Amino acid sequence: MANKANRWPANIAGKFYVDEQCIDCDLCRETAPEFFTRNDEGGFSYVHQQPTTELEITLCMDALEGCPVEAIGEDGDKE
Repeated sequence: MANKANRWPANIAGKFYVDEQCIDCDLCRETAPEFFTRNDEGGFSYVHQQPTTELEITLCMDALEGCPVEAIGEDGDKE
């Protein structure tokens, strides 16, 4: 389960985030590339855009549910 206290600082503020458990597997970036991107220097994914529509939220939830190490959270800041 992702922990918002351990979220990467690169995440944009909002509901979805990636924490330090990320193993850089690429699943989230393949599932929802508009919202997840890679930090090349650190070797991890993070949220660079928050979803706004139901379809976009569904894509991010698909990434969250598919994450093999549960590094994606949906309990972040609402802004």
